[in-house]
Amino acid sequence: MPRIAPRPLRHLSMLLASTALMMGYSQMSIAAEPAAKAPASTPADANPLLAPWTGPYEGVPPWDKLDPDLFPDAFEKGMAEVKAEVQAVIDNPAAPTFENTHVPMQLAGETMDRVFAMWGVQTSNKSNDRVEDIDAEWSPKLTKFYTELFLDPKLFARYKAVYDTRLTSGLNSQQIRIVERSYDEMVRDGANLSPADKAKLVDMNAKLEGLFSTFSSKLLGDEKLYTFVTDKAELDGLPAGFVASLAAAAEAQGKPGQWAIKNTRSSAQPVLQNATNRALREKVWRAFVNRGDNGDANDTNATIAEILKLRQARAELLGFPTHADYRMADTMAKTPANAMALMMKVWPAAVARVHEEVADMQAIADAEAKAGKGPKITIEPWDYRFYAEKVRKAKYDLDESEVKPYLQLDKLRDAMFWSAGQLYDLGFRENTGTIPVFDPKVKTFEVYNLKTGKNVGVLYLDNFARDGKRSGAWMTTYRSEQGLGGERNVLASNNNNFTEGANGEPTLVSLDDATTLFHEFGHGIHYLLQHVYYPALAGVPRDFVEYPSQVNENWLMTPEVLSKFATHYKTGEPMPQALVDKIIASSKFNQGFETVEYLASAIVDMKLHDRKVPVTDVDAFERETLAEIGMPKEIVMRHRLPQFGHLFSSDAYSAGYYSYLWSETMDADTWAAFMEAGGPWDRSVADKFRTILLMTGNETDRAEAYRAFRGRDPDVKALLERRGFPTGE
Repeated sequence: MPRIAPRPLRHLSMLLASTALMMGYSQMSIAAEPAAKAPASTPADANPLLAPWTGPYEGVPPWDKLDPDLFPDAFEKGMAEVKAEVQAVIDNPAAPTFENTHVPMQLAGETMDRVFAMWGVQTSNKSNDRVEDIDAEWSPKLTKFYTELFLDPKLFARYKAVYDTRLTSGLNSQQIRIVERSYDEMVRDGANLSPADKAKLVDMNAKLEGLFSTFSSKLLGDEKLYTFVTDKAELDGLPAGFVASLAAAAEAQGKPGQWAIKNTRSSAQPVLQNATNRALREKVWRAFVNRGDNGDANDTNATIAEILKLRQARAELLGFPTHADYRMADTMAKTPANAMALMMKVWPAAVARVHEEVADMQAIADAEAKAGKGPKITIEPWDYRFYAEKVRKAKYDLDESEVKPYLQLDKLRDAMFWSAGQLYDLGFRENTGTIPVFDPKVKTFEVYNLKTGKNVGVLYLDNFARDGKRSGAWMTTYRSEQGLGGERNVLASNNNNFTEGANGEPTLVSLDDATTLFHEFGHGIHYLLQHVYYPALAGVPRDFVEYPSQVNENWLMTPEVLSKFATHYKTGEPMPQALVDKIIASSKFNQGFETVEYLASAIVDMKLHDRKVPVTDVDAFERETLAEIGMPKEIVMRHRLPQFGHLFSSDAYSAGYYSYLWSETMDADTWAAFMEAGGPWDRSVADKFRTILLMTGNETDRAEAYRAFRGRDPDVKALLERRGFPTGE
């Protein structure tokens, strides 16, 4: 899942409505006028959201002061402060220079950075109806405020003056990079528009932000729903611990004696994979894949159509042929064609593998029917995961239920910490209870350098699903590292939606969930290791973002991690080598499904946004595009358009979902570098990876940085080999 991190307001990309997801608060926006429901104005020194953070670790967020009704006042006062700081730069009578323009702009907005860090948790981790109302009201206002602020012609004139003299004013390479990227970004985002067109842009961005808020609220509405089961026999095949958690969920919903399956991936997937009751699988599957697409108050199709219309109009206003061209101008891929070319190198082999997988599953279903052990069926999407497990068992003698007892969440957490220590000298010391948290189940860890003992920051772990928490998994930073203005440590968080073990039992997770845990922690490592002076060089291109996290997944299945941390939750015995061997032998299993499920979403995203005429019938476009590319009927997209939060809760991943594949191409090639050097713990490769790619933010072009690390561009062959697809050789 996406790494979601605060992008300080001092970064010019605040111009984009995509800042919302980038900042981790699925939508945010700021207003010039007070909210209708806001409380009476609060003195700045009385609103805890505005105060500098205090306490250890250079100050930590006062999560115990979190109150939705404090945010409208905080937004107003924070905006006034930002406006004053930017106006001071504009009004400076001295000739524009890097020091009197770029430096103060990068230091501006610290109060709002803190407010948005807390708002991000309020909207993503602790939402409710009141939060949704505030978000819907303030998102357009905030976007309007920042768009107008950074479109000020006098501000752009200062940036242009510094840009025009950048090569003759004694700037170093990093400063020149900031000047050039900032100028290009301002131009790309409308600085050269006429006043009338600027007004149109402001209005478009505000409307989009409101639509993002509407989409997210509707999707959350469907994800709050449950499928209730009254007969325990319907749950046959589900692990006992999971069944107990469903009973606890039902009781929490006021239905003791029943079982509640929440309409989220973390609850639906175990049912689809394990439930022997086919009718239940279909019921849960339909509820899950039709989120946002039920023709009711939570239907998102009309909202999406409005988003697409506005995106294309904005792209044309800004001089781009399509929204995809606009969004990809500052990426590694550069153009929609380049991204599509990579996807289509992989797609045919993935589809061919799906047909093989379905044939294997159908053979088992037919054999069972012939033997009188089941009805005669044709494999449908709600059967895929269930029969895939049967194939796994038949081909590799591997049953997912054999693996799960060895995957204790707390042990896996220790494993990822240990791995980071071995590779990067990062140490983690639990300090839960010593600093505020926003939920009693959030755990905290002091992060430090194992060699020097120096504090690096704090990691917050919010691992469990709850009402009001958005689905999926993500990483964010509440405060990021930088040198400008004084070195600061990192406050990072990983957020998951695991189902907690019931009645004090350890939380056991699937191999897929364990991979997610390591993935999100890879984002955390990236930002804990970052060491940049200028915050303007902290944010990496969208198609680089997932790269460090995908690399980190690889260490989960190393023998060292499994032998130390994959221990049985009852006996404490390590995972038997025979079971490890079966897992490794099956590593390429079901890669057709995994690849097609993801890649279909990425291809549809690109085709949706790489067109001049906006789509109006979203469902029809999805169906027709999937038919055009040959989508197997036994699979649905990982994210159907009506629930595709990556695309429609902000601009951040729009025309950008391909980035997971782009990043995984680099990931597979990077893992090959470790293997070529002698193994996963080779410190020479780990040190190069850390110093050239992880620590350096965006100080140099990331494609050039990768070439410096690997000696060449990434080779897609490593990815194809990893997935067991033909490489063309």
